[in-house]
Amino acid sequence: MTTSNPFVSLEFTRLSDSAMQQRSQSFYQQMRTRRTVRDFSTTPIPRDVIKDALRTAGTAPSGANRQPWHFSVVSTPEIKRQIRLGAEAEEREFYQRRATDEWLNALAPLGTDADKGFLEVAPYLIVIFSCKFTIGNNGEKLKNYYPAESVGIATGLLIAALHNAGVATLTHTPSPMKFLNGILKRPATEKPYMILVAGLPAKGVQVPSISKKPLDQIASFL
Repeated sequence: MTTSNPFVSLEFTRLSDSAMQQRSQSFYQQMRTRRTVRDFSTTPIPRDVIKDALRTAGTAPSGANRQPWHFSVVSTPEIKRQIRLGAEAEEREFYQRRATDEWLNALAPLGTDADKGFLEVAPYLIVIFSCKFTIGNNGEKLKNYYPAESVGIATGLLIAALHNAGVATLTHTPSPMKFLNGILKRPATEKPYMILVAGLPAKGVQVPSISKKPLDQIASFL
């Protein structure tokens, strides 16, 4: 393989089998407590926590290392209000006209509806965009490869990083989401991927009693 870019030594710490097992088990036990929260406290959280979580998301692998993501972090009440109004307009259309009965029945146990008050209550909304193109150092337009897959991986890392820091989250995907480009002044070459709501849970909040599939139903070893 030939390349014009220099290579550097990999920073990697080789762990013993027991250390790997301990770390993997500890991380799983921590992540298994992660739950989607729909009732948030207005208590602020340090912006540096959000910044570090975003830095973690930015370490995600991506097609050709184009890093096809942009994270718009919203804490201004007026902008959160605009996002809520836009999202609720789309959600009313969804619940009243777009969703099939099958879809609504699947959502019923989770207690969701068109009211998205959490978009104003939580201290942070992180609007994640998938970028179709990247602008190079000389201003040229470079195609991004596997942007949806790359942004999905980065989003997963972001959720894990926030949970690790003690921040609760909610993934919200009103459809369509083009209204977010206008509110946040993002170019048409960026596609809204998700609104990630971040903050502390409201006092006494309850979540649906659900379970996750066991390992033998989600993985196979050949």
